[in-house]
Amino acid sequence: MKGPISAFPILSIDRRSAIPLFRQVYAALSAAILDQRLPPGARLPATRSLAEQLSLSRTAVVAAYEQLLAEGYTTGRVGAGTYVSTDLPGKPRGRVAKPPTAVGRTDHGIPRLAGQVDVTLQNDARPFNLGRTLVDSRTMDIWRRLSARSLRSLSRSHLGYGDPRGSPELRSALAAYLASHRAVRCDPEQIIVTSGTQHAMDLVTRILLPSGSEAWIEDPGYPLTREALTAAGVTLHPVPVDSQGLDVAAAMRTAPRAHAAFITPSHQFPTGVVLSMARRLELIAWARSADAWIVEDDYASEFRYGGHPLAALQGLDGEGRTLYVGTLNKGLFPGLRVGYLVVPEMLLPRFVATRYLADRQPPGLQQEVLASFIADGHLASHIRRMRNLYRGQRDRLVDALRRQASDFLQIDPPDQGMHLVAYLRDGLSDTAIARAALDHDVVVRPLSRLYVRAKLRQGLLLGFSGYPASSIARAAGQLANASRNLAIKAHQMLAEARDP
Repeated sequence: MKGPISAFPILSIDRRSAIPLFRQVYAALSAAILDQRLPPGARLPATRSLAEQLSLSRTAVVAAYEQLLAEGYTTGRVGAGTYVSTDLPGKPRGRVAKPPTAVGRTDHGIPRLAGQVDVTLQNDARPFNLGRTLVDSRTMDIWRRLSARSLRSLSRSHLGYGDPRGSPELRSALAAYLASHRAVRCDPEQIIVTSGTQHAMDLVTRILLPSGSEAWIEDPGYPLTREALTAAGVTLHPVPVDSQGLDVAAAMRTAPRAHAAFITPSHQFPTGVVLSMARRLELIAWARSADAWIVEDDYASEFRYGGHPLAALQGLDGEGRTLYVGTLNKGLFPGLRVGYLVVPEMLLPRFVATRYLADRQPPGLQQEVLASFIADGHLASHIRRMRNLYRGQRDRLVDALRRQASDFLQIDPPDQGMHLVAYLRDGLSDTAIARAALDHDVVVRPLSRLYVRAKLRQGLLLGFSGYPASSIARAAGQLANASRNLAIKAHQMLAEARDP
């Protein structure tokens, strides 16, 4: 390790900005690390020293350092100093590739369905189904008040057609929120309001991936993205996921000239791992050299329980190769049906035209309510309250499973997200347990079904965000009973096979 840097650059802090002070310190330091103005192995100043230099509270600088450490920019531990990571790839060199021309789908036939989508199970309200949320009385009261105000005013803007991208007020509110909370770099003009993640993915597929295109997907990964791409005739290259996220080197060996990579970098679905900083930079460098696109699905990253939410990959990409997909259906409630797509400027005209032809525009009244809800700070407050609530739900579920099912399940509490993965012991079948659990009024998803080619693991996905705390222990006990009964039957069958 190198010693402390002798002339640390003065960071620019804008106290009038809506971006939190710790986030400004983090952004300046991470940019200096990526540009190698802070070289690998360099020691950062002590937090107290930097706080005095910037006339900031030490708390803000500590939070920035913790974020840099969490995202892999730095290494070190309390009392031993903070150093710039030495395993980050160098700055990309060479000619910047000419951006490809966005093309539409070339096939006119009806796309074949890739599989059977179980929409009934999606609507099941029993624990521990995925994707469900809670809304407290404070949010409900604010939502009712804002909705009533919009209905009373019914301004002239609702009496005609609007911008296909969504209302300027909502897009401005989203841009400010994303800059402050997700470190996304965009202007309101780059945002397209959608009805959710699947709508955004459909736009991406229609415009960038004609039939026969190649794409990377995570293995295991989100099944609806895989189904949608397969139905569109895209050739998929499943890429294994390990403790550092998507294996970029393996993907480049398998399909170096793929047209796009579909990833969940901040909270990989379903495993929950975070894409390491080294691999994020490798992915961006690949997209740049291969004229490819990165589609970042940032589906539940606000709910991080061990610190501030991790910065989006899109904010790292200075080449404009990343399309950022977000949703309010997880942060608020799935019935809202509002998401958003942040599009690189070079692609914007085609995306706006396609959005217009497919669905004209999003609903106006709902946008007006949402714009006020976000701009007035209610969304950020709601997320903070739900983060605390979901943390408690997670801890309650982990405790119940460890007490009642530790002989069948291995549970590692997730640091982020709205579900956990419980890995099975003793060779039990996750699909068999999922079927048995339904008879005990419990919904769990088998992990093994989310694999394509990678070596699969048997496990269960359990959502913990959308259920009353009082129901969690009881449902965990029912799941334990279902697992125990299956284990007993499996042992009996094995004994009978050995001693007929």
